[in-house]
Amino acid sequence: MRRTLALTAAAALAAGALGAQSAGAAGSERPADRRPEGRTAVQALTDHPAAAHASAGTRFRPTATLADRDGTTHTRIDRRYRGLDVVGGDLVVHRGAEGQWQGVSQTLDTAVRVGVTPRIAADRAERRALAPAAETRDIRRQRAGGEAELVVETLSGRPRLAWAVATAGRRTDGTPSRMTTFVDARTGAVLRREEHIRTVDGTGHSLYSGTVPLQLTQSGSTYTMKDPTRGGTYTTDLANGTDSFFCQLFGAGCKTGATYSGTDAVFGNGSTSSRESAGVDAQYGTDVTWDYFKNVHGRNGIFGDGRGSYSRTHYGNDYVNAFWDGTKMTYGDGDGVEYGPLVSLDVAGHEMTHGVTENTADLTYSGESGGLNEATSDIFGTLVEFHAANVNDPGDYLIGEEFDLADHTGFRRMDNPIADGSSPNCWSSNTKNLDVHYSSGVGNHFFYLLAEGSGTKTIGGTTHSSTTCNGSTIAGIGRDAAAKIWFRALNVYMTSGTNYAGARTATLSAARDLYGAGSTQESAVAAAWSAVGVG
Repeated sequence: MRRTLALTAAAALAAGALGAQSAGAAGSERPADRRPEGRTAVQALTDHPAAAHASAGTRFRPTATLADRDGTTHTRIDRRYRGLDVVGGDLVVHRGAEGQWQGVSQTLDTAVRVGVTPRIAADRAERRALAPAAETRDIRRQRAGGEAELVVETLSGRPRLAWAVATAGRRTDGTPSRMTTFVDARTGAVLRREEHIRTVDGTGHSLYSGTVPLQLTQSGSTYTMKDPTRGGTYTTDLANGTDSFFCQLFGAGCKTGATYSGTDAVFGNGSTSSRESAGVDAQYGTDVTWDYFKNVHGRNGIFGDGRGSYSRTHYGNDYVNAFWDGTKMTYGDGDGVEYGPLVSLDVAGHEMTHGVTENTADLTYSGESGGLNEATSDIFGTLVEFHAANVNDPGDYLIGEEFDLADHTGFRRMDNPIADGSSPNCWSSNTKNLDVHYSSGVGNHFFYLLAEGSGTKTIGGTTHSSTTCNGSTIAGIGRDAAAKIWFRALNVYMTSGTNYAGARTATLSAARDLYGAGSTQESAVAAAWSAVGVG
């Protein structure tokens, strides 16, 4: 049975410099909560309460500031209301080099004014969270963990007092589930659910990028697959173990596996007969992704602070999946028939990008923002593949073709998303109702058209053909420029609830910052969004 790729992540700022920049796009990132720029950004919000949709009882907490080369700053800020977290209330304050107000990016479109006394008890909310639902139909077991938390939920419509109930379980394919269900604290209705384990239902065919360089750690006569040049990233063999519910729920006490080590500096043999081979691909994919984000976008690792993450290989038995859980990447071995180990370059890039998204815009994993989350991982996973310039895995816009043992076409393609039978090429009012792995098709198609243009061409030895939804002809601006625009939009303008209309606004702002108002690049962004039905 063919599977659908479900690449995602559970839940900081940097940008690259390229061409004419009206805002001096490259910059540096720093924590903001105790720094003067964070405090002054909050003061700027206080001075502009209407722009911030502030109301009595609202408090703001700065988390990080990005400073452009020309002194312009962009400060991410979390919102609380009468002591409660406001889910979807995060925003970005933009100020000029002299501190002058330039505006704010946010999803919230109205002030929060709700009562904070619940009418239903926490235990009732937990029972509602555990009730069978469409979103949990393939979870074999799920249980509440810890106490439910009162929050103000804004992403399912108007602001409402809600219980946030954390649950843990395991899906029928073996993927861990760590979910938050938001239950209306007045009516008991389930407002929405958000999965924090992001997965890839995929395919795989060997592990193969050929012979690749690895940076190792040596201690005496022992060589370990741990890279001291990239934040200490390392890769382990999980010995086909799986995670407990406690691990899934709290992210603690998880199995780490044994870090690959040996008595020489050579790992793997290029086939699945050696367990080390999957580890080589996972570590190499991590290395290339790290280098891509650092060299192209100026981002120092997933978290933006130079810390590395790690990868676990050989998860479960015949596990046809991979996932990012907020701290690490985990890869299954596939079923050996249709899919091999899920450790190709584009999937490694996809999974690590979920971490980058979580630590920048933190796009909510539901509705259109969830589709944008998935599209972002497809986009940068693909760009990592191009960046590697590996002759064994040439860059293309197919996702997962390397470990697709059946026909080597992968499970998604960005030039023509509908080729998988479920991912739309064009936006519609129903896009928000699709599974996020399908609604990503609109963002993938936009990026392909922006980078490569419409028509038929051969890329990486593969024929690509892309049409537009409005019958227009699109001339691409190239992958490099398109990538810079998407990254700056993600890093500076998108917030947790950004939808496709908001992504159009964010990418237009990013294009103006990087290339100037009225530039060819800005016009191309507008044309590409119109070409996928986002006008």
